[in-house]
Amino acid sequence: MYRLTEEQAAVVTRLRNIADQHIAPYAQDVDENSRFPKEAFDALGKEGFLGLTVSQEFGGMGEGIRTAAAVVDEIAQRCASTAMCYIMHLCGISVYSARADVAEKQLREAAQGNHVTTLAWSEKGSRSHFWAPVSQAVANNGHLRISAQKSWVTSAGYADGYVVSTKSPMAQSATDSMLFLVLKEDKGIEVSGSWNALGMRGNASAPMSLDNVELTPDRAFTEEGKGMDMMLGVVLPWFQIGNAATSVGICEAATQATQRHLTTAKFDHLGSTLADLPNLRARLAQMRIETDRARAHLVSVLDAVENPSPATMLMVLEAKAAAGETALSVTDIGMRACGGAAFSKHLPVERCFRDARASVVMAPTADVIHDFIGKALCGIPLF
Repeated sequence: MYRLTEEQAAVVTRLRNIADQHIAPYAQDVDENSRFPKEAFDALGKEGFLGLTVSQEFGGMGEGIRTAAAVVDEIAQRCASTAMCYIMHLCGISVYSARADVAEKQLREAAQGNHVTTLAWSEKGSRSHFWAPVSQAVANNGHLRISAQKSWVTSAGYADGYVVSTKSPMAQSATDSMLFLVLKEDKGIEVSGSWNALGMRGNASAPMSLDNVELTPDRAFTEEGKGMDMMLGVVLPWFQIGNAATSVGICEAATQATQRHLTTAKFDHLGSTLADLPNLRARLAQMRIETDRARAHLVSVLDAVENPSPATMLMVLEAKAAAGETALSVTDIGMRACGGAAFSKHLPVERCFRDARASVVMAPTADVIHDFIGKALCGIPLF
């Protein structure tokens, strides 16, 4: 359905084999113990997938957003937590790539499997309005100092580099922001909490504090007041499409698990399987239709990004909300179809059900996205 070239399909096939060997076997433990999927990232790094979208000039694979979406879909089918950490890495790489003059070293390290990155944007004070940081950079003798209380930093403490947002030193409004490269070895960084959530329990999304972190001017990804331009123009498509691919992968995992259960679980006294019940077959059919519909919509968004038009931004906004809402529906149907076997956690459908809930509350939340789309349709400025 992704309409990949032969070369792109080969990349996804290679990833699928890696995922079967190094992601799927650890997914349950990652979820149960709410731990970072180290085995997955070790394998992704070793096989070059931390450099999936890094330019070949810097040693990466040089793949684009379509291949990345297909890869994330496959990862999410095995472990949504790993997919989320990987999406945030790709988002960070999109910033690095846009300003290779700032992050060439990190791009090369990622291509070699030695650098994981992520975004550190959300703050407690601005909540789901990630584009409006409360913290503000301070100019100090030609350097910049950053103090911020970041919330929900995916891969917090495990990432090697963080794309950090703050208001500019001379900011006049909340959207006058900048983006900076902060490295794990910089003084003043501390992960100030842990992650113990309903779903996506292994993405290590935790609060992180920055206390007078001093940066040289060459660590700035943007000019003063231009942070939002990069947030929306560079990162948003990767984030929205990556989240959509994760939700589609969750749908696929739930559908396949439900299919396996219905075709193998038996009524011994009747000599039949659950698949002999027409109401359960109908539920499975609905799951298949909705999953295919969500993936088709995602592909239409990819088409819009690769062939820009006035409708592209609207499609990008739709991506996360549409797939996320579908994942809620599909996993709920799966829980009903599989009954007690799912409710008692004997099937992975229950983990899919919990993981699906993350997308709708992750900034930008489904409610915020729906408001953005409504504003766009009514000709009202988004900000």
